[in-house]
Amino acid sequence: MGYSQNNSFESFFKPSDSLNLKRQNTVIISEAVLAAGTLIGLSQAWYADYPKSDFHFINDNSDWLQMDKFGHVFASYHLGRFGAEMLQWSGANKKNQLLYGAGLGFAFLTAVEVFDGYSSQWGASSGDIIANASGTALYVSQELIWKEQRITPKFSFHTTKYAGYRPEVLGSSYTEQILKDYNGQTYWLSVNLHSFAKGSKIPKWLNVALGYGAEGMITGNKENTTTTYTPNPQRFKQLYLSLDVDLTKIETNSHFLKTIFSVFNSVKIPAPTIKFVQFNDIKYHFIYF
Repeated sequence: MGYSQNNSFESFFKPSDSLNLKRQNTVIISEAVLAAGTLIGLSQAWYADYPKSDFHFINDNSDWLQMDKFGHVFASYHLGRFGAEMLQWSGANKKNQLLYGAGLGFAFLTAVEVFDGYSSQWGASSGDIIANASGTALYVSQELIWKEQRITPKFSFHTTKYAGYRPEVLGSSYTEQILKDYNGQTYWLSVNLHSFAKGSKIPKWLNVALGYGAEGMITGNKENTTTTYTPNPQRFKQLYLSLDVDLTKIETNSHFLKTIFSVFNSVKIPAPTIKFVQFNDIKYHFIYF
């Protein structure tokens, strides 16, 4: 009985060899309900307290030292990746995986952008839309060129002192700060070495990661910082070079573990890191989060 239950559990996570309509319908309905519920929730909890306006664009490309744009690339890539992998699980062909699955991130984030465009507090951002498209394109292009993901956007976070200056915007709890405090966020492009040197003795799971971060931000732009808030920290950009692990390249026969590895492959593994402050001052971290 135990073996039968375990076998059934593993079979559930194993991608279908051919189109399974029941699975495909489950994926489509689940994604539609989740997306609609999230958008309705945003409309009620986020936008309802602010007056509406005619649809308009804003230029926020200089805000937050572009950290929010890297966040859009990251989000659209992984939403699209999960969408494509869910359709793969249902047995959908590669064309539909890329067309309907990988496009999920761009479609959802574009809908959010429309909400922004009708809010007087914000506005639709062409920079956000380009970032959303870039994340989707990064996933799709690698599937078309290499039939695998060799370069993966990843995320890491550590708490900073800046959230204490403005907790209503940068977050008052750890969970809020992960989403809102750009000072503690780092966005990475994690490159799998073995995939570019097939046949070598490099471990299949070993990656090198190039990261981008910024600090000193308690408002979106420097002008508001200097006129409104004290202390007035210096805003600066940082590059990082580190080691990483591609969890999807760890060999296992368990489809459940493969699913878990795929989900957590969006997070950068803490590792020794070289930090380039303002691209020239070099610092070293034995372990960097």
